[in-house]
Amino acid sequence: MTGSSSQDDLTYAASGVDIDAGERAVTLMRSAVEKTNRPEVVGGLGGFAGLFALDTAKYRRPLLASSTDGVGTKIALARALDRHDTVGIDLVAMVVDDLVACGAEPLFLQDYVACGRVVPERIAAIVTGIAAGCTAAGAALVGGETAEHGDLMDADEYDLAATAVGVVEADAVLGPERVRAGDVVLAMASSGLHSNGYSLVRRVVDRSELDLTATPAGLSRPLGEELLEPTRIYALACLELVAALGVDDVHAYAHITGGGLAGNTARVVPEGLSAVLDRNTWALPPVVRLLEEHGVPRAESERAFNCGVGMVASVSPSVADRAVELLAARGVPAWVAGTVGAATGGPAASLVGSYR
Repeated sequence: MTGSSSQDDLTYAASGVDIDAGERAVTLMRSAVEKTNRPEVVGGLGGFAGLFALDTAKYRRPLLASSTDGVGTKIALARALDRHDTVGIDLVAMVVDDLVACGAEPLFLQDYVACGRVVPERIAAIVTGIAAGCTAAGAALVGGETAEHGDLMDADEYDLAATAVGVVEADAVLGPERVRAGDVVLAMASSGLHSNGYSLVRRVVDRSELDLTATPAGLSRPLGEELLEPTRIYALACLELVAALGVDDVHAYAHITGGGLAGNTARVVPEGLSAVLDRNTWALPPVVRLLEEHGVPRAESERAFNCGVGMVASVSPSVADRAVELLAARGVPAWVAGTVGAATGGPAASLVGSYR
């Protein structure tokens, strides 16, 4: 025998990978995952690949759309507060709301959870959140991977990523090609900071020594709860808006993520046009004002945070009021925030006025 280690140390578990814990995590999450099944799902949890039977007879010329994203450093706050049941919703929102921006219906999603140590109850809480997000988006959770990387991550560290696949008719793809001068820009309220700007948020929290368990002036709940509020999932409401009004009147969606409201709106404004949004049509969220009070400049807030708007739509003016009504009926507060007009030589999208 060479070396001083006993053979008891030469096991996968002793090396940092606990297969039994992984199998218990699957058992705990199974019920939540199975509730996301759509009729097109073939097989069940535990296969080597997820199978989804696309009914091509439903479509004239279907295009598959895909999106991959993660949650980012919001996870560090979830760890600090030891609350792990909401970041899965954030994960789903980041990918399905990107899909719907081109008009695609989310079909299915697969997740990837990397962790330093599998704690079955924690992994189950994360995936239960993912399943809840999938249900809200109408997507099936057809599989995923939980990878234990004890040599790469601290025991309580984890990170999340997901890929979602959707489908849209080729002649119903939304985007800047449909946007025209005279369009109205609708803003859809965010549920909070969503999942962007959290590196800056954490820097403010640490530098100002803010107490995550305390309720600051202007907020109605502890700061930690405010910061962990899950991202709003707009997918089904946006799809229903297209179904009700048609692509001749609903021209484009922009998911407001990293880069802020103006930066993301600009992505759906074609050359030769510009979008102008009036800050006076909504109030800056109290949590953003709090971060500004602790040193974040307004210009940086508008680049890093959604500032109260999580999705925008470019629609024909004749349907704007009806669109606001339909979104409200789906639980998504919305309002007319601006218009699209001829380019003025400035940025493709800009904010004017002052917040209420």
